[in-house]
Amino acid sequence: MEKIKKILKSLINRETVTYLIFGVLTTVVNFGIFKLVDLTFEKAFTADLTLLTNFIAWVGSVIFAYVTNKLFVFESKSWKKSVIAKEIPSFVGARVFSLGVEELGLLVFITWLGFDRFVLEILPGFALGGKMLVKIALAVIVVVMNYVFSKFIIFKNKENNKRS
Repeated sequence: MEKIKKILKSLINRETVTYLIFGVLTTVVNFGIFKLVDLTFEKAFTADLTLLTNFIAWVGSVIFAYVTNKLFVFESKSWKKSVIAKEIPSFVGARVFSLGVEELGLLVFITWLGFDRFVLEILPGFALGGKMLVKIALAVIVVVMNYVFSKFIIFKNKENNKRS
C-alpha cells in the first residue's frame, strides 16, 4: 500500500496537474482551430484537406502550449536568448515528432480506413463524427508523449532557467 501511495504522490503533483490543465486547454485550442478550419475548407474545397487542417491547428496550439508550459507548468521564467535558443527548437522538434504520429494516425484511420464515415451519438441531438473521434484518441497519445518530452528533455534544467 505504501508503494502505491508513493507512486501516486509522484504522479499527482503541481506539475502534472498544471500540465493536465494546460494540456486540456491546448487540446481545446487545437480542436477549435481544427473545427473552424475544417468547416471553412469543407465549404471552399471538394478535396479532403484533413491533414492540412490538422497542421494549421497544430501551429496555433504549439504556440499556446510553449508559452503555457514554459511559464506555468515547468516554470522556466528566463527569457534569455541562450535559454530560448535551446527551448524553442527542442520544444518544436518534439512537437513535430508528435505531429508526425498524429498525422500518421489521421492518414491511417481517416484516409485509408474511412473512419470519417462513422458517427457516435453521445446524447440525443449530439453526435461526434469519426474524424473527431480519431482526433480525440490521437490527442490522448500526443499529450502523454509531449509531457515526457517536455519534462525530461525541454524544461529539465529549471535552475538554469530562472527569471532574467
